[in-house]
Amino acid sequence: MGDLANLLDGFAHVATPTNLLMAFLGVLIGTAVGVLPGIGPAMTVALLLPVTYGMGPVQAFILFAGIYYGGMYGGSTTSILLNTPGESSSVVTAIEGNKMAKAGRAAQALATAAIGSFVAGTIATLLLVVVTPLVVRFAVSLGAPDYFAIMLLAFVAVSAVLGSSRLRGLVSLLVGLVIALIGIDGVSGQQRLTFGVPQLADGLDVVVVAVGIFAVGEALWVAAHLRRKVGEVIPVGRAWMGREDWRRSWRPWLRGTALGFPFGAVPAGGAEIPTFLSYAAEKKLAKHHDEFGRGAIEGVAGPEAANNASAAGTLVPMLAIGLPTTAVSAVMLAAFESHGIQPGPLLFDRQPELVWTLIASLFVGNLMLLVLNLPLAPLWAKLLRVPRPYLYAGILFFASMGAYAVNSQPFDLFILLVLGLLGFGMRRFGFPVLPLIVGVILGPRAELQGRRALQLSGGDLSGLLGGPVSYTVYGLIVLLLAWPLIRLVVRKANS
Repeated sequence: MGDLANLLDGFAHVATPTNLLMAFLGVLIGTAVGVLPGIGPAMTVALLLPVTYGMGPVQAFILFAGIYYGGMYGGSTTSILLNTPGESSSVVTAIEGNKMAKAGRAAQALATAAIGSFVAGTIATLLLVVVTPLVVRFAVSLGAPDYFAIMLLAFVAVSAVLGSSRLRGLVSLLVGLVIALIGIDGVSGQQRLTFGVPQLADGLDVVVVAVGIFAVGEALWVAAHLRRKVGEVIPVGRAWMGREDWRRSWRPWLRGTALGFPFGAVPAGGAEIPTFLSYAAEKKLAKHHDEFGRGAIEGVAGPEAANNASAAGTLVPMLAIGLPTTAVSAVMLAAFESHGIQPGPLLFDRQPELVWTLIASLFVGNLMLLVLNLPLAPLWAKLLRVPRPYLYAGILFFASMGAYAVNSQPFDLFILLVLGLLGFGMRRFGFPVLPLIVGVILGPRAELQGRRALQLSGGDLSGLLGGPVSYTVYGLIVLLLAWPLIRLVVRKANS
């Protein structure tokens, strides 16, 4: 009941004109950037980090949450109308959604995506309200060795599970940890990796790193590879669904929600895996098997629900433990730190207004998304015709302005360029970006908890082994690392 009372307080705070405006702007911007191929919510949140310094934390995070949810939905519009997913989690939507659009059913595909996103987002946010306080109560009981083990699990999970190569993921993580080391050691006071440059003594600002890797790196990559000519967009009228479409969509929405939320809540779960699982499940359970591959509405409804449910799921570890599981939650974690707020189990006690207002804004933003996207589908289709050179020139301009605004130092622009080229190179050679960002953000915390555990044990390595939690986590780490070998042995044994 206490959590319900806190949520009602959160709704009271959201209901102010300023906060409602922030929620509306968030979902509007989020949908727009989700629609435009290659931009995405992670880059947008990174770009807007410096802009929100003048806002209160509550307004800033309502805006970011709206961008996140809006971006998750907007990617489906590009997938359906252009067959070019705006987000990696919208890849599955393109399989059936674009086929529906080519068959003259773009309106129905966009409608089931919008309503499915609303249903899944609402149910998943309710689960967030129930689950997160339980995780917080568990997290408060953990000690330094347990936290160190959990952060190691996050490192291994985002490196070994995401991307096509474990080695590339681990290299990306290592680069992030090296960047996190730059600056003055908090214990000894010695400078690390500063190379005598005084501007590096305070370390690299997380905002500059996020903007450089995401915004500049992504803009350079997309500008170098996408055609200058805008793709042919399938025309669409107002989104609507008939009775048969509703009958075929409601079960996939619920199944997609059930798959998406738990995957979003675990380290390195993300939205990609549940969307593929949802598509496979709908293909297996559907009565109209022959329509799959030719435009089955279930193949749009299920994956889109899984996509948005996972977005709410990612907020559970971010708010309760301070662990990011996606690129957007990693940048939002950086935003917490830039506003002087320490995410983790004590966040609910220290900043209850912020947390519950943020959660309440997810319900409001979900409703706004539905109201916005059903009538505005033709407008989003026109947005896809923005010339690419103008788009990416604008992104680079705002990225530079944002990075300079952090410390007002020209040196930051040089760092931004170096990081942008690093981000471009990582994409060129297939290195995932998320492990690097997680390394930069969690690296100092893992170092702090590891040192604290060793200090308590007088330097004995056994101090890193706390209790049952750390033993369980280390067991999961070993399983993750050994999984390819286990799978190979099982496959050989069966053959």
